[in-house]
Amino acid sequence: MAYHWFKAFHIVGFVCWFAGMFYLPRLFVYHAEANDQCELSWSILKNQYKIMEKLRYSIIMTPAMLLTVAMAIGLVTTEPDVLKQPWLHVKIACVVFLIGYHHYCRRIMKKLAADECQMTGQHFRWFNELPTVFFVVVVMLAVFKNSLPADGTTWTIAAMVVAMAVTIQLYARKRRLDRERSAAETVSAESPTGA
Repeated sequence: MAYHWFKAFHIVGFVCWFAGMFYLPRLFVYHAEANDQCELSWSILKNQYKIMEKLRYSIIMTPAMLLTVAMAIGLVTTEPDVLKQPWLHVKIACVVFLIGYHHYCRRIMKKLAADECQMTGQHFRWFNELPTVFFVVVVMLAVFKNSLPADGTTWTIAAMVVAMAVTIQLYARKRRLDRERSAAETVSAESPTGA
């Protein structure tokens, strides 16, 4: 019975942790792009993003990460033979990377708060997609275990990465064209008529 409780709360922790890891870097995108606003808006937005980032990290992500890891340890104690399974070694490696990603987010928060971060909104869009790849790998490992179809998984992840890259590039192009169009409209509106 303990196994089911550990598993249930492991899933709850995992879902909440990833919700935070998907959302926090998106806040980084908006925080970095707030610099494009007028000075008054920038100041208000920057303060709001600092509060939102801190709350997401402290109240959602960190407790969820700790719950995920604690329940994983509980799961392993109920079935210690699972530690001999290769799929679990890969899953643990992914989780170690994600814990590093989690702590790196805190470092970025501090840099953004101090206006020392050199990353742009475009960089953060890429950074934001990283946990998605690991999320897919971890879920597939948990479901398929040692019978994970490596070819299918590899192609699925490669297709995901390509789709993310194309989407990010198309969005960046759209934003650039929108800025150029807005600048052209501003120039034409400011120029005297008939000149």
